Amino acid sequence: MANSNGFVLLTGTANLKLAKDIAEILGQDVDETVTVFSDGEKRIIIPENLRKRDVFIIQPTCPPVDANIMELLLIIDAAKRSSANEVSAVIPYFGYSRQDRKDRPRVPISASLVAGLIEYAGADRIVTVDIHSEQEPGFIKSPWDVLYGSYTLLPELKKHFGSDDLVVASPDKGGVPKAAFYADLLDATGVAIVYKERDVMKRNESKALDMIGDVKDKNVLIVDDMIDTGGTICDAAKLFKDRGAKSVAVAATHGIFSGNAPEKIKEANLDKVFITDTVPIRKEMLENPRLKVVSVAKLLAEAITCIYNGNSLSEELIPKTHKEERN
Repeated sequence: MANSNGFVLLTGTANLKLAKDIAEILGQDVDETVTVFSDGEKRIIIPENLRKRDVFIIQPTCPPVDANIMELLLIIDAAKRSSANEVSAVIPYFGYSRQDRKDRPRVPISASLVAGLIEYAGADRIVTVDIHSEQEPGFIKSPWDVLYGSYTLLPELKKHFGSDDLVVASPDKGGVPKAAFYADLLDATGVAIVYKERDVMKRNESKALDMIGDVKDKNVLIVDDMIDTGGTICDAAKLFKDRGAKSVAVAATHGIFSGNAPEKIKEANLDKVFITDTVPIRKEMLENPRLKVVSVAKLLAEAITCIYNGNSLSEELIPKTHKEERN
């Protein structure tokens, strides 16, 4: 049963446009809370009464990651100290999510630490879109709702691809379930998998070595949770084109596009790049005519409504495969 006192939307500076788009869909205002002292410290002031009201803080922890995490923690603390009824941290992109395990000696599990900090600050719930690995919601005891970019991307992809000659590809073995999911819902003819080699001792370095699947004379759609430096995607696109693919496109939820990624992608054998707006898209990427940005504002607005009203997210906002629909 919904809290009769209503809910409040708050935001930091990480993705103001997305926060405002969500608020517009919900027919509400979103309170901007962050100012900066002359020494660089962030100052949080919430302009309205939160007592016994549900609060949703919209703040992806995207670059600059540490600054945006700090803003989020301070806003949560301010909301809890203002007697908010329940505080939900809506984090469309969760920074540090790739550091989710001990892959070598003497390293932290950074994703677990950051999640614990958010919980300790007072968040009653975390909401993310396409978290990097499925075990991360187990890092905390509080509820962690995972939404999927496929809810937003699939309707757009269906406009661009027919099923007769479509192959959905994963850029690595870990993404095979995601590729199979998209292939089912797009009625693709098959799935392809890239085998890549990654050096865990180095940052952002991997190399596409070979692939499994037939892509000759096919339209290939690579699906992934994020594009960061663009190296993996560009290597995979070249491999598919070398193996005779008719066209290669990529669909990913989070567009970080760090370093020289915009230049790499501009020069790569990619015919189309589909991305969502979980994080602000760099100007250099927006100038690329092959880029199509699809907004997750409707997905997040509906998720906020479901959470506030106590409705099921999985029933209303998680796309179902054909097999699941039959069951």
